Amino acid sequence: MADTGDVSIGTVIRFNGELCKIEEYQHRTPGNLRAFYQAKMRNLKSGKLVENRFRSGELVEIVRVEYKMLQYIFSENDFIVCMDNETFEQIYIPAILFGPAIKFMKEGMEVKVSFEGDNPIVAEAPVFVELSISYTEPGVKGDTATNTLKPATLETGAVVNVPLFINDNEKIKVDTRTGTYVERVK
Repeated sequence: MADTGDVSIGTVIRFNGELCKIEEYQHRTPGNLRAFYQAKMRNLKSGKLVENRFRSGELVEIVRVEYKMLQYIFSENDFIVCMDNETFEQIYIPAILFGPAIKFMKEGMEVKVSFEGDNPIVAEAPVFVELSISYTEPGVKGDTATNTLKPATLETGAVVNVPLFINDNEKIKVDTRTGTYVERVK
């Protein structure tokens, strides 16, 4: 057990029997009252945001989390099969842990997975991925006065809005956190 002074942003704790990741953490000392820590935590199972006040010096259970870089091989039903590049072991990770970024993942990518013991608890796709466009409407010449966007289908099947000058078979960089176009890749 550790006390509230040992907790920081990004720490995983067990709160009310559930695993939570600290997203915001502030030490407050209001006027004549005692100091406390205000924490915003994300429940790792449900994804809900939880707020709580901890007394200064209160005991909390910090969970030891191990991060591994794995290679995404293929998807199977509701799972993503990844390979540990050191042991060549195949690990089945629930697809729901990747969230909406899963539609931008393709075979061979490196993904970051957090484990508590042998159980995967958090999975992150790369922040930026380079994908080629499989289909998009041709842009109309001279229609560049405003920042106009058009839909483009990527090789993974995801649809992203891109500028008019982007054509079929071009590679673009996509932000997997927001699902938006970043730039054209040469």
